[in-house]
Amino acid sequence: MQKNSSLANYAHAEKIETLDPTSILRYDCDIFAPCATDGSLNQFNVQKLKAKVVLEGANGPTTFKADQYLYNKGVQVIPDMLANVGGVTVSYFEWLKNLNHVSPGRMTKKYQE
Repeated sequence: MQKNSSLANYAHAEKIETLDPTSILRYDCDIFAPCATDGSLNQFNVQKLKAKVVLEGANGPTTFKADQYLYNKGVQVIPDMLANVGGVTVSYFEWLKNLNHVSPGRMTKKYQE
């Protein structure tokens, strides 16, 4: 990455193009980290998952039925509220700032003063 500013020609990687984004679930891996949309792991695709651990990044990616399936299969699921606690904390502080109508940078100015 430092040499070419890209991973496009990395010798140890395999470039994969697919029309089915859920095909990534079929790869053997230790940790799978769904971080995009809610319900991305659900009752219709969770059986394809080959990971040992699901590390939820954000937005509730695992549905209740998928979570039950993973529990019964012995797959450890780390909920997004734990895995993304830093993001949740920062969102809370942003929310507080917005409630008090504090503009960006103003808190830094108060700290510097």
